[in-house]
Amino acid sequence: MHGIPHIVSDVMTHTVVAVGRGAVFKEIVKVMEQWKVSALPVLEGEGRVIGVVSEADLLPKEEFRDSDPDRYTQLRRLSDMAKAGGVTAEELMSSPAVTVHAGATLAQAARIMAQREVKRLPVVNDEGVLEGIVSRADLLKVFLRTDEELTEEVRREVVSYLFPAPLAPIRVEVRDGVVTLTGRIRDTSLVPVAARLIRAVEGVVDVECHLAGASAESELR
Repeated sequence: MHGIPHIVSDVMTHTVVAVGRGAVFKEIVKVMEQWKVSALPVLEGEGRVIGVVSEADLLPKEEFRDSDPDRYTQLRRLSDMAKAGGVTAEELMSSPAVTVHAGATLAQAARIMAQREVKRLPVVNDEGVLEGIVSRADLLKVFLRTDEELTEEVRREVVSYLFPAPLAPIRVEVRDGVVTLTGRIRDTSLVPVAARLIRAVEGVVDVECHLAGASAESELR
């Protein structure tokens, strides 16, 4: 019923700056500063993603630069201690990389980011070769859809489908992404269904349903 959902390839950045596994610490910092990014895919061979090096991977070197952590801290933060002594991307990166395919839906990409607590995902093909990168900001682009676009889609894909013969015309209003339905319908049990389907429309922020039913007596008048 719904239009085809947006997928990662619709919003991802196709031109991606990356480094090889042998890139040294200062080179990585310079590339991040030059391109104003906080993480870089690490590649090998023909562009296969083997990891990601981020600002968080680089910070332990500064954190432990002039400190002598106790035994407990060393054991509790083994990974950070190792990265504090790292020099190359291979030693500093988080691996294996958390990636996504270009055909994944934005909802799937958002779930991966939330579950793995990352801000961006390298986009790879079936061979693991880098095709682009998608960030949290990219996933939010669907909320730039206009109220007019959302109104038209809700009318076409939800209202006309669920309520083909309403007791009175159903009014669809969208303001700042919030959809409001007003009218009278024959079957009020469909209201929760309508709300769920409208929330599934990409770009919708919230839904308010003011749909009233009618008694059998009033329908016979």
